[in-house]
Amino acid sequence: MPSRPPAEFPPWRWEIPERFNIAVACTDAHLGTPVAGRTAMLVDDATLGPRALTFAELSDRSARFAGLLEALGIGAGDRVLIRLPNGIEYPVAFFGALRRGAIAVPTATLLTSDEVLHLARDSGAVALVTDRGAWSAMHAVLAGIGELRHVLLTGSGAAPPGTGPAVHDLDAALDATRPAAPHATRADDPAYLVYTSGTTGYPKGVLHAHRALLGRQPSSEYWFHFRPEGDRVLHSGKLNWTYVLGTGMMDPLYRGHTAMLWEGPTDAALWPHLIAKHAATTFIGVPTVYRQILQKTTLGATDVPTLRHCMSAGEHLSDEVLEGWRARFGLDVYEGLGMTECSYYLCQTHARPIRPGSAGFVQPGHDVQLLDPATWRPVAVGEEGMLCVPRTDPALFLRYWNQPEETRLCFHDEWFLTGDYARRDADGYVWFLGRRDDLINTFGYRVSPHEIDRVLRDHPDVADCAATAEEVGPDKVLAVAYVVPRPGSGVTPEQVLAYGREHLAAYKAPRMVYLVDELPRTRNGKVLRRQLSPALARASTGTPAA
Repeated sequence: MPSRPPAEFPPWRWEIPERFNIAVACTDAHLGTPVAGRTAMLVDDATLGPRALTFAELSDRSARFAGLLEALGIGAGDRVLIRLPNGIEYPVAFFGALRRGAIAVPTATLLTSDEVLHLARDSGAVALVTDRGAWSAMHAVLAGIGELRHVLLTGSGAAPPGTGPAVHDLDAALDATRPAAPHATRADDPAYLVYTSGTTGYPKGVLHAHRALLGRQPSSEYWFHFRPEGDRVLHSGKLNWTYVLGTGMMDPLYRGHTAMLWEGPTDAALWPHLIAKHAATTFIGVPTVYRQILQKTTLGATDVPTLRHCMSAGEHLSDEVLEGWRARFGLDVYEGLGMTECSYYLCQTHARPIRPGSAGFVQPGHDVQLLDPATWRPVAVGEEGMLCVPRTDPALFLRYWNQPEETRLCFHDEWFLTGDYARRDADGYVWFLGRRDDLINTFGYRVSPHEIDRVLRDHPDVADCAATAEEVGPDKVLAVAYVVPRPGSGVTPEQVLAYGREHLAAYKAPRMVYLVDELPRTRNGKVLRRQLSPALARASTGTPAA
């Protein structure tokens, strides 16, 4: 039967206008109201200290960024790659690109130069927004990309010399540029392109329309617990991640609330400290953050007097952490579940009691169903089915970038196939069962084992390898690699581990490496990742992370 929300949720009515622009909705829409003078974005930086922009200032600054793109000949549909740490420059660049009608391409600062090169080439980015330190490290690799015409730099110091794209100081350029009027984007026009782990060994681009922000509003209504007088939302993540891009920036700003982030080293005590320092009313993190606060501090409710709502996603929050948080802080932690292609469509909510282990409910408006892949019919209550999203859902992505066949395969008739399986009980609670593929969920990130395989196989002494997930404790899953050395190579697990750290982003690099004589395979030669076990290893190295 359909996975519909309980009857006490009122019907949701979608109102998607023909023309809509995310940047205008998150900034200009608040001008002329009391919200205009409210802090929109606050980023506390370990080096620079707290920096903030009001809604009026963010509107002006992002409009100047749009004007700068116009002056540089960058227009609607052009891709602007953003590789910045958390900072007030990030929303300026992101919303400025969208205001111009260009497509923002957020990327992680943890990515290596080779990984950024792939994203720049695949997206066909014509401009890059980054800091001077990152450009110094990457310019030799990226300077030869034909499509990349302009680099906009933040921070102080001299840009590295050399040929390639034109290099501009972002702050100086914005100061010298007039604000531009917003491009008349349609709700279905492309807005941002985010890269997620794929099954080919390379990240794949997920293209979202401007309507995606409107498609997220059931999440804002039921997962958040916004107050009319305004909330202050602190997120523990980085803006390149769609979890943070949405819940840590677009969602609060669209509704006139303050979004807050941190840039710098972290430890367990940091987050309660920041909540108290900036009077945060909502805190958003991954289960690891909540677990570490409980395990490594003695802090509690009296240390965070303004906190009233907590949210978590990325991986399942254990019953132990939920009960510990309730006991220490007197608050529930509300989980949400979604994916890059369609954001969050399941969540726990104040409207119903949390049942530990359940993902909550299908949010009103998202007509998600649990279908049997053998018949493509809804399953009965209590039976396992694939979570499928209607093709017409406003939150659903437009397509995979440059991958029409991959796009075609993820749809069946009028349904987007998430690949996630769940069951629904008689009270409407959805119980998430996981994916029937090999993606690794580690510390809030989804990592493709194929991407790890691809990189490690480039090591001259590696004959074959297979990455997989290894559970080393409650709420603690690591990416590990099983490696078959080339005959007579003498390669050590430590050398492979170091190679992974050098060529992969930190969250993708395997934390443990096992040397094995061979990999378990099917008769057709496919690796049986579920049969990989430390018992197969003849040598290993690596330590489980805290």
